[in-house]
Amino acid sequence: MTDAPATTHDTLQRRGLMFILSSPSGAGKTTIAHRLLREDRAIRLSISATTRPPREGEIDGQDYHFVGQAEFDRMVEADEFYEWATVFGHSYGTPKAHIRAGLKVGEDFLFDIDWQGTQQLFQKDQQDVVRVFILPPSLDELRRRLVGRGTDSCDVIDARMARAQAEISHWDGYDYVVVNDDIDVCFAKVEQILAAERMKRARQTGLIGFVRGLMKPD
Repeated sequence: MTDAPATTHDTLQRRGLMFILSSPSGAGKTTIAHRLLREDRAIRLSISATTRPPREGEIDGQDYHFVGQAEFDRMVEADEFYEWATVFGHSYGTPKAHIRAGLKVGEDFLFDIDWQGTQQLFQKDQQDVVRVFILPPSLDELRRRLVGRGTDSCDVIDARMARAQAEISHWDGYDYVVVNDDIDVCFAKVEQILAAERMKRARQTGLIGFVRGLMKPD
């Protein structure tokens, strides 16, 4: 596992990032996100606000911030969201304040959002956003995975497939695109992307002082 951000002799202080994973439903995004959160302690899930009711086992403040539509609308009017959207009749949004504070001290946040949310987030904070889109190996395989869940009716699956094709059309709005034909290989690629983005010079806020120290005459 990766330790939490720290400044040591070999780890320079850096600014955090917002790591976005998007994919059509059934392409493996949620599996990869959960695994990343388990195996990398330096990244945490961005908790969205939503108007949908909690599902069995979900905890307010841990899985989502569950709010009424009136409160959600107030937050929109007050510009308290990085991004927000309505999906299948329910509203979802990403609150700003906590994330902005965390980025300044080197915390990384994982976002499980669609292409519309990704676009909004990127428009508001380009320097901190890393966008990764996960594709299924084929539409036939995507449908097989959705049917295999055993949770949706044929009509719902048809709606998800139609939405999937619409989402796939926005693949070129992402920094990285990974095909998930093997979950372990796909996860390894996502890990590599995250590691490389953390090392970008622009995010190494402690680099200037460190280099100046190296250049001081003895």
